[in-house]
Amino acid sequence: MKVHHELEGARTNARPLVLAIGFFDGVHRGHREILRGLLRHRGPGSVAGVLTFETHPAAFLRPQNAPSLITTLDERVNLLARTGIDELYLLPFDERIAGVEARAFLEHVLVEQLRITALVVGENFRFGSGARGDAELARSFLAERRVDVVVCPPLLEGSERVSSTRIRSAIAQGDLATADALLGEPYTLRGRVVLGEGRGHDLGFPTANIAVPAEKTVPKDGVYAALARHGGRDYSSLVSIGDKPTFGGTAKAIEVWMLDFHETIYGEEVSMREFRFIREQRRFSGVEELLVQMREDATHAAFPSFVN
Repeated sequence: MKVHHELEGARTNARPLVLAIGFFDGVHRGHREILRGLLRHRGPGSVAGVLTFETHPAAFLRPQNAPSLITTLDERVNLLARTGIDELYLLPFDERIAGVEARAFLEHVLVEQLRITALVVGENFRFGSGARGDAELARSFLAERRVDVVVCPPLLEGSERVSSTRIRSAIAQGDLATADALLGEPYTLRGRVVLGEGRGHDLGFPTANIAVPAEKTVPKDGVYAALARHGGRDYSSLVSIGDKPTFGGTAKAIEVWMLDFHETIYGEEVSMREFRFIREQRRFSGVEELLVQMREDATHAAFPSFVN
């Protein structure tokens, strides 16, 4: 997949371009229906491309209400690459984009600069200054320029639409089974191992403190069973998310305890997936009560060496 960071000079070949547009946070099952529609319209000699943005439009338009994200930029780009598209137009969402009137976007960006032959979008597609453009405007405007517009209906799970908003809500509520089902693959939390207080090692369950990007949607506070991955190997794990109230904590932390793992890996990356909620975070009367609870938690995470 070729990545373009600007439109000027991006279309150097004459191959017809079929384009999908969206932010695609999570690249969930609904997004994949749109991308499958895109690939179905990629005829012989054509190129399938996606136009998306580096940051969520709301981060520029309404920064106080910008959503946290299911996927970081790197994760989103890698997921899009796996769908089989040929080109990615990855643009900053700034005043230049935000100020383009809807018809000008269709005419100058899609027709003149990108020279698209077909546009594939979801039913709730909005574009242009003030989000005044929609799929119907795109269809009527581009039909006059002999550009096909394919509008994909929403994918339903139960009676509700599969959406990034719905998935973010499930993650925030600790319902990772639902989030994984809507995504079509496990939600993943990854970050660098950073220095902590070292208390876990002293208590006999060495944990790694994980620093994750600030924009990432994180499950609600609590203790989870999960699979942690480092160095190409998966480890059954417990993940604690919260402010460690037993120790008077004030800052939120993400700690992972990996079975049979005793290496020092500061500065290295650990990813976690297959989260399943075990219990709420709570304050214990002391270390001994916490250790009893940790042993109980371990039975849910299949940590036989610890339990025995």
